[in-house]
Amino acid sequence: MDSLTQIVLGAAVGEAVLGKKIGNKAMLYGAIAGTIPDLDVFVNSFTDTVSAIEIHRGFTHSILFSILFAPIFGWLVSRFERYKSVKDWSWLFFWCLLTHPLLDSFTTWGTQLFWPLNTRVALKTIFVIDPLYTVPFIVFLILAMFQKRTSKKRRFYNNMGLIVSTCYLVITLLLKWFTYTKFEEALIEQNIAYTEIDTRPSPMNTILWSANVATKDAFLIGSYSLFDSQPIIFNSYPKNHELIADFTDNLKMQRMISISNQWYCITEKNDELYFNDLRFGLLSMEPDAQDFVFQYKFEINENGDLFFTETEKDRGDAEKLLKQLWERIKGN
Repeated sequence: MDSLTQIVLGAAVGEAVLGKKIGNKAMLYGAIAGTIPDLDVFVNSFTDTVSAIEIHRGFTHSILFSILFAPIFGWLVSRFERYKSVKDWSWLFFWCLLTHPLLDSFTTWGTQLFWPLNTRVALKTIFVIDPLYTVPFIVFLILAMFQKRTSKKRRFYNNMGLIVSTCYLVITLLLKWFTYTKFEEALIEQNIAYTEIDTRPSPMNTILWSANVATKDAFLIGSYSLFDSQPIIFNSYPKNHELIADFTDNLKMQRMISISNQWYCITEKNDELYFNDLRFGLLSMEPDAQDFVFQYKFEINENGDLFFTETEKDRGDAEKLLKQLWERIKGN
């Protein structure tokens, strides 16, 4: 999830663990702990694109990281804070570090929760930014913040924030199941032979959902809004895997294919090849769009090594997509 949401979650968890004893400092340290796992993004400056993708949401988003580093952070904070219980501080850091990847596991990118196992937990039921999850959470947290440390209202408001946000996550699971059945029914009605379906919510909402459908030679992408009244339309994107025949034995290419979980297609523009990770969809709702959210140009450098470069996206792309999403959410 986005940084603000993780800060709010960390603050609320910190309050639940230690707020009655130390007041708003529990929220402060919870917020700090809630941001720590995402510090893995700094590795981007020191390694190549493929390695950076593999590392993101890896070790720092694991149960093992929470277990190992919670007592270290707890001990460090107890050295200079008036409240000296290493056990209580460690418990705060453990839960704040752990709930961060647990929440991230509901997103499309997922987390290596069970690192060092190379398996990502990705339930794909919520977008990384979702106001319906975050805004109520913030409201309850602010209400709790201005209550006395021992006040019952403080615990009530904070608990309500945690309960409401958790209930919303449960609802997203139900919505994923419901929309998945809609995509399945549409494929059957349209006599489309497929091998796999992968669904996810569209940006910033859980009303409009997208589906990637794997067929023999192409991937189909369709969308379904809870307000739809017309049949689902699937747009086809050729796999073009034959375009990377010369690179299939290359380790970096194999790693990229593994990262995408086989959900990738190859496109060619101006005699340059691009690796498109389909799991995160397109930057446009237009039927013939080819601008994927995660698109990487790949080529051989002067040393004969294969390297990937992510294509840049600008604010205009996001603004255009949001306008199209708003119209599409209303139904077809």
